[in-house]
Formats: sequence, C-alpha cells, structure tokens
Amino acid sequence: MNRTLALVALLSLSGCMVGPDYRRPPPATDPTPAYKEVDGVTFRPALPLDTIDRGPWWTIYGDLALDRLMAEVDVSNQTLKENEAAYRQAVALIRQSQSALYPTVGYSSSITQNSSSGGRVSGSGIVSTAGGSSFGEYTLGGTLSWEIDVWGRIRRTIESDAAAAQASAADLAAARLSIQSSLATAYFSLRISDERLALYRQSVAAYERSLEIVRNQMNAGTASRLDLAQAQTQLEQTRALYAAEGANRAQFEHAIAALVGKMPAEVSIETAPPPRTVPTLDAGTPSMLLERRPDIASTERQMQSANAQIGVAQAAYFPDFTFNASINFLSTTISKLLQIGSAVWSLGPQLSGTLIDGGARAAQVEGARANYDKTVAAYRQTVLTAFQQVEDALAQQRYFAAQEAIQRRAVAAAREAEQLSLNQYQAGTVAYTTVITAQTTSLGAQQTLINIRLNRFTTVATLVTALGGGWRDADLPAIMPAMPASVPKPSPVKKGWWPF
Repeated sequence: MNRTLALVALLSLSGCMVGPDYRRPPPATDPTPAYKEVDGVTFRPALPLDTIDRGPWWTIYGDLALDRLMAEVDVSNQTLKENEAAYRQAVALIRQSQSALYPTVGYSSSITQNSSSGGRVSGSGIVSTAGGSSFGEYTLGGTLSWEIDVWGRIRRTIESDAAAAQASAADLAAARLSIQSSLATAYFSLRISDERLALYRQSVAAYERSLEIVRNQMNAGTASRLDLAQAQTQLEQTRALYAAEGANRAQFEHAIAALVGKMPAEVSIETAPPPRTVPTLDAGTPSMLLERRPDIASTERQMQSANAQIGVAQAAYFPDFTFNASINFLSTTISKLLQIGSAVWSLGPQLSGTLIDGGARAAQVEGARANYDKTVAAYRQTVLTAFQQVEDALAQQRYFAAQEAIQRRAVAAAREAEQLSLNQYQAGTVAYTTVITAQTTSLGAQQTLINIRLNRFTTVATLVTALGGGWRDADLPAIMPAMPASVPKPSPVKKGWWPF
C-alpha cells in the first residue's frame, strides 16, 4: 500500500503538459507609427497622454443629464445583466474543471431484509417443510477515485476555461461600452431634435409674420392671391415638419428608456439645447489600441483558449492514470458493522487508454488546430477593423469640424438673403417667389447645420468606442484558480493575461 501511494505522489509531482504553450501571435501587420488621419502625431514608446477619463468617459461632454442617465446603465440595463451572467457562468466552469484535479470521494449504504424456509431433504429431494427464518443484512462503504493529471489534460482544460472566462469578461466590457455609446448617441439625437423643434417654432413664427405682410399687401392691392397662397403653403409645410419632429423626439426618448432598463412611461426628459461646444479627442498612439479595445482582448483570449484545447486533444493519445480505493463493511447486525472483521477493501492504480480508434484522435487534434487558426484569423481581422474604425472616426472628427465652420457662414448668408428679399418684397421691387426661395434656402441651411452638429456629437461617441473608452486589457480579471500543492503552478499573470 505504501508503494502504491508513493507511485501516485510521484506521478502527481512529475506531471507534464502536452500541447503547445501559448504565445500571442502578432497582428496581420504591425501598427503604423501614427494614424493616417492625424496630422503631426508621431510615435511615442511611452504611455501617451490619455484624454479619455478611465471610467466615466462621457463626462467629456459636460452634460449633467447625460451623466445621470449613464449611471443607470449598470443598474438596470438587461443586456448588460445578460453578459454579466454569462461571465459568472464562465467562471463557474473554471471551478468545475478545476475539481477534476482533486480526488472524488463517494459513499453508499443499504439495509436488506432476507428470508429463508427450512426443509427435510431425502435422496429424492425435499419431502417436507418446517418453519422458515429471516435475517437483516447491513452494508456501508466508501470509494475514492483520483485521476492523476500526468499529461496535463485537466490543466489544459482549466487554462482553456480561464481564457474563455477572460474573453467573457472582455465581452462584458465591450457590451457596456457599446450600450454607453448607444445611449450617448440617442441622447444627443434627442437634444438635436430639441434644437430642430426650436428652429421650426422660430420659422413658423417668422412665416406667420410674412403671411400677415402678404395679406396686408393684398388688401392694399399690391399683392395677388398667388402670393398669399405661396406664403400659406410655406407656413403649413413648416408646421408639418414641426409635428413630424415631435414623433422623432418621442422615439429617441423611448430608446433612452430601453437603454437604461426602464419602461418608456417611466422616462421623461425635459427639453433642453445640446452643449454649445463639441469635445475633440486625442487618439493617442496606434500601438496602444491593441490594449484598449475589449473586443481585441476577447478575440485574443479566445486564441489562448483554442490553443489549450490542442493540448487537451493531444493528451488523448496517452493513457489515463487513475488511483482507486474502496472499503465496504458487511454485517447481519448493526453492532458488528464497523468491526475490522466485517470490512472488505481494495486499493490500487489503474491505467486505461485507447489502442485503435480509426483516426478519431488524430481528427480531434487536427480540428483543434484548425479552430486555433480560425481564432488567429478572427483576432487579426478584429485588429484591422479596429484601426479602420478609429481612422474613420478621426477623419469624421476633423472634416465635420471644418464643415460646421463653413456651414455657419452659409447660414449667416442665407439669413441675410432671407431678410433682404422680404424687405425688397415690401418695397415692391421683387416678386414673392424670391422671398419663398430665400426662406427655403435659409431653413435648409439651418437644418444642415443642425445635422452637422449631430454628426459631431455622435462622432465623439463613435471615436471613444473605437478607442476602447477608458478600458485597458490590464482591467481583465486575473482568474487564477487555486491548485493542489502537487500540481505545477502556471507562470505569474502579466499585463492582465493568464499565460500557463
């Protein structure tokens, strides 16, 4: 027995891990020294000055109402709760896999009542019977089974599950960032809708004054009924725009309610103008993007999980070592049940494996390698998409700012033309069609300006999302399951990762 225990201890201490050790592959191409859409930004090997607050990035807008709504996302958003539950499920799976490193102890017991009948037997068989008897039988036993992880199959499984849990944690961060970005977009869409409503109210008031001027001119005999009909048409069309915009605003408010996890009837946002200024973000260095995007972190963690599964598949080529022990007590009386004379025990190791499987194990290893290659391709494509999104948002940030400056000049000119045309109409030097054209042009220019401001506000949220918000890959939980003393420990966690 002592030799058996010594053999088990030796196998536990000398266990190896088959399969490739994980090394993070590089992206498809190395990050460029600077973003294409940023002028004058050079590569800095040290950490860049980060203009996005770690955590509440939306405070860059300086809008208190938005701050209050963002605070409700973590509390009530159901999509976020779904992702959080998926993460907890992944962590539980680690503990489930880790339990295979420890012995499994079982027990059993039973009480059986037996009966027999007596008889007098002759050469030809039973010829007569007498009264029978009955007796009880009591059993109590225990078992121990311990799979010795000689080839590292269990440890590779734990490594895979831990990497998958970190991927789930990154998915949770990505979902939170996406919801926050969607909330910011819906909120500023609502605020821009408020600005449109204000524009339409002002336009309706101005067109009502123009209609009154035309009516007075017609009563004086200097204007026709055509002018009056044109002025009335312009007024009613603008009133229709005002009514349609009210429906748009209601939809944005309902979208905000869903994002903060409430019924639409529970959310009512007072009308207010958007902030006067739009923040401009520094993108930092491209090399930092690989550490800031939770979706990149998720695909990278999925690579390690798939890499560990190669080792799990390769371990199937080697035999399994299991240490089994059992003891059972059997007696017809309870008082003698636990006496050593009633015990039957067994103790010893067991070796089992597969000799011929028709290529099943080879196919499993090949499939695991193919799955790893798939995750590498997904990781590299995620990196490429991330850089594309950042470059797109940087270009939009720059060009929309220039477009707004130009459009403001166009609005000023259109307003002046509208006032001049109305003055000239009153003086009788131009037809009323000139006034209608000027009013339509002025209203369209102001609508375009409002749309540009919406684009600038939403571009900030898009750029923050593309840059990963204030997140870092070091924010990933360092999931390090406790190992038995006899199991080789993985290397320390570095930069938030968990490489075995």
